[in-house]
Order: sequence, then structure tokens, then C-alpha cells
Amino acid sequence: MDLVSSGGGGDGLARCVRCGALAAGPCARCALPMCGDCVVLTEHGANLWAVCHSCERKGGRSLRAGWMAALFWVLVPIIALFGLIEALERVFR
Repeated sequence: MDLVSSGGGGDGLARCVRCGALAAGPCARCALPMCGDCVVLTEHGANLWAVCHSCERKGGRSLRAGWMAALFWVLVPIIALFGLIEALERVFR
């Protein structure tokens, strides 16, 4: 994701939404531009991500909950289809 000009200082550079310093990049959760001092690095992931302090308070530094939710939404339909196939197999034997 590229930084978007905030237009705040008239210089065309993105500014941190918390402190107004020059933004280093977007928060991995809310995608707002942040400077390096206003973010923390995530843990338990293959890649390192920067998360702002307000997103950290909401969900912690780890992105594990998001990955577990994605896995849940993939596995539940597969298990449901398996159960449906088993039920149909018993009915039509």
C-alpha cells in the first residue's frame, strides 16, 4: 500500500495521524499513515508488520487472531460438506 498525501502541510507528503511527523508507512490493521515512533512490530508471523498503538490496544500485537479466523472460515464449510456427504451416503445406501 502506498502512502497517500494528507495535504496537511502543503508539502504533498503523508503525515502521521497521531503526531504529525513524516509517515513511514501505513498501519497493518487500519491502514492509516504512521511514523516509526507511533507503531509497534507484530509478533508470531512470517513477516514483520507495523501496528499503531490504538490497534494494538484493540487486538494486541499479534495477527494470529486474524489468521485463525480465516482458517475457521475455510475449515467450517469443508467439515459441513463432509458431514452432508456422509448423511447423503447413509440415506441412499
